[in-house]
Amino acid sequence: MVTSTSVILGSASPARLRVLRGAGLDPRVIVSDVDEDAIIAGLGSAPPAEVVVRLAEAKADAVVAAVLDAGHPADSDATDTVVLTCDSMLLFDGDLSGKPHTPEVAGEQWRRMRGKSAELLTGHAVSRVADGRVSARVTAAASTTIRFADVSDAAIDAYVATREPLSVAGAFTLDGLGGWFVEGIDGDPSSVLGIGLPTVRRLLDDVGVDVTSLWT
Repeated sequence: MVTSTSVILGSASPARLRVLRGAGLDPRVIVSDVDEDAIIAGLGSAPPAEVVVRLAEAKADAVVAAVLDAGHPADSDATDTVVLTCDSMLLFDGDLSGKPHTPEVAGEQWRRMRGKSAELLTGHAVSRVADGRVSARVTAAASTTIRFADVSDAAIDAYVATREPLSVAGAFTLDGLGGWFVEGIDGDPSSVLGIGLPTVRRLLDDVGVDVTSLWT
């Protein structure tokens, strides 16, 4: 089905792309190149939900600029484009953490949060681009409670050795090896995977796009 609105996912996350494809969208991917650490540092003591939303907005700015520089929508049959960008961080014991990057940080984080709960915060930005400009942008944050298993040191070391937790927010996945160590969640599962479908649906409504018109 040809739609009049094309979709761009501004993320390199395979999980986000899988979520959208599983939900009937087939977005073009444009990866934003923003310095997340610099943005976080510049926000100082901003509330956690604001931090993840501002990160999503910064990614949106970069991706929208690329779309506008191209001079046309991502799909030649489209009259306009919606750009979806997100960022996730884990709020645990009052501290926000993103990707741990190193085995040492990932292992230490797991030793602190095992047997406890944390909040996975995902910031979303939906930008509608038409006629060479951003005609609308809306944002929102989604929060989901993660209950972690009380896993052993050996299990943590084995998980960290896979390197999976090094490049994901909060040092865990729900749909990968980390899913073995999550006892349960309270909230939207898709948000934990990086992009909350209910949140995006509401934001699309706010910019005048019916999500069913985007289904392929």
